[in-house]
Formats: sequence, structure tokens, C-alpha cells
Amino acid sequence: MQKPLAVLFDIDETLVHTGGAGGRSWTWAFDHLHGVAADIGDHTSAGETDPEVGRQTFEGVMGRTPTDAEMAALYAAYLWHLADDIRTSEGYRVLDGAEEALRALSDAGVVLGVISGAMEGAARTKMEPAGLGRWFVFGGYGSDSPDRTEATRAAIRKASLLVGHDLSPTEVFVVGDTPHDVTSAHAAGATGIGVASGKHSVDELREAGADAVLTSLTEAFPGL
Repeated sequence: MQKPLAVLFDIDETLVHTGGAGGRSWTWAFDHLHGVAADIGDHTSAGETDPEVGRQTFEGVMGRTPTDAEMAALYAAYLWHLADDIRTSEGYRVLDGAEEALRALSDAGVVLGVISGAMEGAARTKMEPAGLGRWFVFGGYGSDSPDRTEATRAAIRKASLLVGHDLSPTEVFVVGDTPHDVTSAHAAGATGIGVASGKHSVDELREAGADAVLTSLTEAFPGL
């Protein structure tokens, strides 16, 4: 596998574990705005974007479709709480090898970007306690599109603008911990690198079609 020109990293369970800060913040937002108990895990699955999470959870607990204004208020409340919760989350940690992998890729002249189902504000907030945002030049987010594949395509377009030409699948890698990350990478025209640092095993990531699978980011990065 050749060295890529650009690498896009998922955040949750790929670079950091937030200790449940995201789930707690969605729960707080629903309680604060609507006075209802909401557990996003009951209505969504790993790898979905924030807009999907918010909307599906709203429909599940409220029994109706949200208005645009209600979704805007929900996003704002979620982000407000997340900014405080992430700083005191006892379980927050940077995953093994993450900083070393980012440093190695940067030193090798690879352009680094984020690809996250989180809204841009949430994605940056989740990296803030560890200072990981300093590594990333650009990104694609759930706020670019509620569809993970479209968000990945948006990130690849930004990468292409940065390097000055369109990128082939062998020139841009997407790194993530879920099968959805891998399939979205392929659908968007990129190489999919799985890392079994979350809930999904090496075998599950291979079955999703990952071009390479790491048990963690402590392993040598493909192409380096």
C-alpha cells in the first residue's frame, strides 16, 4: 500500500473516548428543552451523524417529526452542555497510539483531516481537552451532510483543493472504528482503514471490506 497524500480520521473511538459525554449531553438537551428522558442508544447506532442521531431520537421519544426550529434548539443545547461536560468527563482519554500516528503522518508530509458524524462544533469540542485539533488542516462533518458518505465526499473535496488536484482512492485514506466508516469511505472514493479500537472487532471490520485493519493506532500505519 502506497503512502497517501491525505488521511481523514474519525474521532469517537478512533482518536478519543469521551467517557459518554456525547450521550449525556443529548440526554440533557432533551430534558432541558422538552422535559423527557432520552437515550440516543435506544434509537441510533454507531457511525450515524449528529443530525441523524438528533432527529431519530426526537421522533422516538416525542412520537412526531421535529420542526426546523426544534432541531436548531436541540443542536444548540447539545453543544452548550457538551462544552462543559467534556472538560470534566472522568472517562475521557486519547486512545493508544493516536498522537504518535498523527505525528508520524504529519512528519511524512501527509495532509490530515477529520471525518466525523459529529457537527463541526461538537467534533472540535471532543478534541479540545487533548489538544488534538492542532493536527488537522480541514474536515468533513455531520453538519456538512446528515449522510455519512456525503460528509466524506465533502472532506475529500476539501483535501483535493488543498493538494491542488483530484485524489484517487489510493491517495486518500479514511480511518475509522466502525463498518459504516469503511463502507462510507469506499462509497466516497477512498481507501478504508479500520481500527478495532471501539466496539467492532478486527473480523467485523474486515467483513465490511476494509483495505487494512489495525488492532490499534499503535501499529505501523499503512503506507508509512
